[in-house]
Amino acid sequence: MPANYNSGVSPSDNSAAEKKLRRVLALDVGSRRIGLAVTDALGITAQGLDTLHRKNKRSDFAQLQRIVSMYDVGEIVMGNPLNMSGEAGTQAGKISEFAEELRARLGVPVHLWDERLTSAEAHRLLDESGQSKDRMQRKGKVDRIAAVLILQSFMQSRSSSGS
Repeated sequence: MPANYNSGVSPSDNSAAEKKLRRVLALDVGSRRIGLAVTDALGITAQGLDTLHRKNKRSDFAQLQRIVSMYDVGEIVMGNPLNMSGEAGTQAGKISEFAEELRARLGVPVHLWDERLTSAEAHRLLDESGQSKDRMQRKGKVDRIAAVLILQSFMQSRSSSGS
């Protein structure tokens, strides 16, 4: 084999193969707060971020844009608050509109993901870890944990489907 043999891969192919994976950001959107979680650089684990306290639409989108840039986010998954029957209610409609605006403003794909029972699961996890039951102390923690649960579920589904 000649010394300059390169397996038929051009230098430009190598740079594409070495391209860094982009992260997935999860949002648990509420009227007062947005719980946030992001994948690690390899897309394996979900890590909670500080909860975003909502002010107004302009400020909310500016903060989300900063997070997308800071963490090199390639796509967003948002909790979709379906009714227990699986039907979309009023809140799901609001979330769908928010998702459309996020797509337009941030230029990244936004997926809606069933979030039924994530807040209940977040409360259960806090109870099991011995966290205070004081509502004021729990507010941001529940939103952050719910975002982590949404992201874990989304990533697990994606890895089991082979996408």
